[in-house]
Amino acid sequence: MAKVLSAVAWPYANGPRHIGHVAGFGVPSDVFSRYMRMAGHDVLMVSGTDEHGTPIMVAADADGISPQEEADKNNRIIVEDLVKLGLSYDLFTRTTTANHEHVVQQLFVGCRDNGYMLVQETPVAIDPKTGNTLPDRYIEGTCPICGAAGARGDQCDNCGNQLDPQDLINPISKISGQTPTFTTTEHYFLDLPALAERLGEWLDTVEEAGQWRPNVIAFSKHLLEDVRPRAMSRDISWGIPVPGWEDQPNKRLYVWFDAVIGYLSASIEWARRRAAGAGVTAGSTSRAQGENGTAPEPGAAVTPSPEDWRDWWNDPEALTYYFMGKDNIVFHSQIWPAELLAYNGEGARGGEPGEFGKLNLPTQVVASEFLTMEGKKFSSSKNVVIYVRDVLSRYQPDALRYFISIAGPETSDSDFTWEEFVRRNNSELVAGWGNLVNRTAAMIAKNFGEIPPRGKLEDIDAELLSAVTAGFSKVGELIAAHQQRAALTEIMRLVGEANTYVSRTEPFKMKDPALRERLGTVLNVLAQAVSDLNTMMSVFLPHSSNAIDKVLGGAGDIAPMPQLVEAQDLDSGHPYPIITGDYSQVRAWESREVVAGTAIAKPKPVFQKLDESVVAEELERLGLGE
Repeated sequence: MAKVLSAVAWPYANGPRHIGHVAGFGVPSDVFSRYMRMAGHDVLMVSGTDEHGTPIMVAADADGISPQEEADKNNRIIVEDLVKLGLSYDLFTRTTTANHEHVVQQLFVGCRDNGYMLVQETPVAIDPKTGNTLPDRYIEGTCPICGAAGARGDQCDNCGNQLDPQDLINPISKISGQTPTFTTTEHYFLDLPALAERLGEWLDTVEEAGQWRPNVIAFSKHLLEDVRPRAMSRDISWGIPVPGWEDQPNKRLYVWFDAVIGYLSASIEWARRRAAGAGVTAGSTSRAQGENGTAPEPGAAVTPSPEDWRDWWNDPEALTYYFMGKDNIVFHSQIWPAELLAYNGEGARGGEPGEFGKLNLPTQVVASEFLTMEGKKFSSSKNVVIYVRDVLSRYQPDALRYFISIAGPETSDSDFTWEEFVRRNNSELVAGWGNLVNRTAAMIAKNFGEIPPRGKLEDIDAELLSAVTAGFSKVGELIAAHQQRAALTEIMRLVGEANTYVSRTEPFKMKDPALRERLGTVLNVLAQAVSDLNTMMSVFLPHSSNAIDKVLGGAGDIAPMPQLVEAQDLDSGHPYPIITGDYSQVRAWESREVVAGTAIAKPKPVFQKLDESVVAEELERLGLGE
């Protein structure tokens, strides 16, 4: 059993999240985490809302409230949406906690004291209309390298190169539309050149392992071709104060420096909450050490410790997976590893780790491509957007999870269209998987009222059972390798085989009493196939899998669900909601024999068929109707 950290990208709290966001960080990380738990690994899945930086201030000004109130409002919206979507976080928190501020400042001090934070003078952009400093991302212009329009002041998405805003051709403020003015001030810079050799060695190692998606490793290695010091502080009043510059209240740490440290701070907060019994369920997994640092005996009582996070961060055998969209690759395959190496003292300047010890580098950066909508790039400002909560208010959450998993932007950009959403829901979920579940349970309820015993198996029975059982290995290997689309496709192929089995055996025609034993065997085989397929499907479709488990006479708890818990900051007492859950009683990733005699009632459809009119209605909402 391995320690597995699922580090999930932090959604920005300047507004609700749209389905493109959860297609990149949300559903893929949850599928992986649920599978790894079922496979017997000790998973810690953490994230939270990213709440510092200029966009929060801009949104707060527009709403006439403070940045903290803006963050509070959107944090709750995002938490509610992610819980409804069924994302099984051990802890989903936020970056405005006192715990996070302490961890970020300690990471900064460690990097600085090891010699990897340099003070340099640098030009800063001022918006002539507001007089405020403009963050790099709020300046756009033409890329000086590739000539693409719409390049940001920190990066060109077209060629992938890091930029400085003063290098842009015809720079414009995104806030006022005016040309910014530039002045000079001092800031801390992360000395990436002093860390480049070690970063390159690390990327060579992960490339040789062959586990990263080719587009991610290629992009990451390309970043090393032009490595320069990167500013890690900003002139802004909303953010984490810079240690040593307390006399300069408008100097704050760069939001991207503090956001990626959230993976560590959330892990520490999870351990602190669990040890204190403050909102996080302790569960019954062996997440605490036994005496002398040894693993406790199975079933032995363990005492949670505020230091338990170290099992995922200091143990070199622990596995760490980072989930995000491709626009965040640079921060997770270069900036965050560089911060870790600097804190560990593993760059050209040497050094020693601080209080957190030597921290693990990412095992894998799992980046998805972009999801577009009806052929257009998502844009809240242009109303080209479908918010998560709007989808969940009208459709089943598993319908969205299914679409993302089977047709999402796993390794290439993909397009969400309402026509395709409805088609896949009706022809695959309803007519394929839902029909198999419904007809199996209906025939058992009508003919026996309970799962009948299994008699002698014929070749056709054994072939189906063998194929489904083999699916656990194949599907599991695909999920572990982050090939979720292929994994779900394989499950649906097996669903097709089970439906073909019904057509070939024709149990609905076995009305002769002499065929009753054969009928019982066929229905038992079908119940077994549906049960096993539902176990596999539970990582993709947890809501419906629990419903199907009830259809099959179970308790409906095959897929443990997250909970929204009203909590308080462990240090300041500020109230905020967290996502957590007890996932310790997950079903094992293996076939479990159905029990003859289990009562089965006449079922109700688990999935909702959508009327074709949905397409026109949704396009009209988007202003795309005819």
